[in-house]
Amino acid sequence: MVKTEIKARDLEILISTMQRTSLSFLSEMFSENNFLDYNILIVNQTSKDKILTSNYTNIRVLNSFEKGLSRSRNLAIKKAKKKICLIADDDVKYVKDFEKIILSAFKKHQKAAVITFQMVDDKNKLFVNYPHIVKHNKKTVSTVNSVVIALQKQKIISQRVIFNKHFGLGALFETGDEYVFLRTVLNANLDVYFEPQIILSHGFYSSGKDVGSDRLVYARSAIFYKYSGVLSYLKLCKHLFLIYKSKYITIKEIFSKYGVGLRGIKKYKQLLKQGVEKR
Repeated sequence: MVKTEIKARDLEILISTMQRTSLSFLSEMFSENNFLDYNILIVNQTSKDKILTSNYTNIRVLNSFEKGLSRSRNLAIKKAKKKICLIADDDVKYVKDFEKIILSAFKKHQKAAVITFQMVDDKNKLFVNYPHIVKHNKKTVSTVNSVVIALQKQKIISQRVIFNKHFGLGALFETGDEYVFLRTVLNANLDVYFEPQIILSHGFYSSGKDVGSDRLVYARSAIFYKYSGVLSYLKLCKHLFLIYKSKYITIKEIFSKYGVGLRGIKKYKQLLKQGVEKR
């Protein structure tokens, strides 16, 4: 095993990836830093013929044969060893000394269970229009991408807060995992802060950008019902109008997309009846 000296001892980076057999992807993620300086836990969702291993003392690997990004996140949080955990994917690129930003934020906001940060795209533009706030509420958490979420493990697990396995890539509803997670954090009366500093970059396209696709309309409609009940039908109409105005769908697609949304709502209501979901 290669021994390393960790410069951010209280921080652990929880990377979700798939079908990896090499750690080479870390070089790109940490091109402005040195991955040997960090505690890293990698959850590699894979098959038995594609196993990832590590010879570094600072890098632990869990090969998981489950599917679904939320399941990956939950396993990583459960197995994390450090006080502060940073949610990560394998396609982000951290800015230099990003860990100082994160640790400083938790020192400033000592009551925080979660702190979210900013990210930029590959053209160095802010990924979303971030709110001018100090603490998040149920509305502002909709601006958060999962890879800018850092959390205090003990505060999260003490309230039994987990990612919802029905939401996120590889799940029944293929988006909204970070939104549902943060809503759960807020519902547990935990503090979620926002630190307006950039910690990473990510290519402009992400799974959440394909808002006009059937899979995301289907999933978004389920989220509408989860948090708005019967008002979800109106929210679906508003959502379709907005993505039409943004040219993600054409006017001819609106009625078919509404049908997709209705199916998403219907499926979520079935999960409620089965007792595997709750509003």
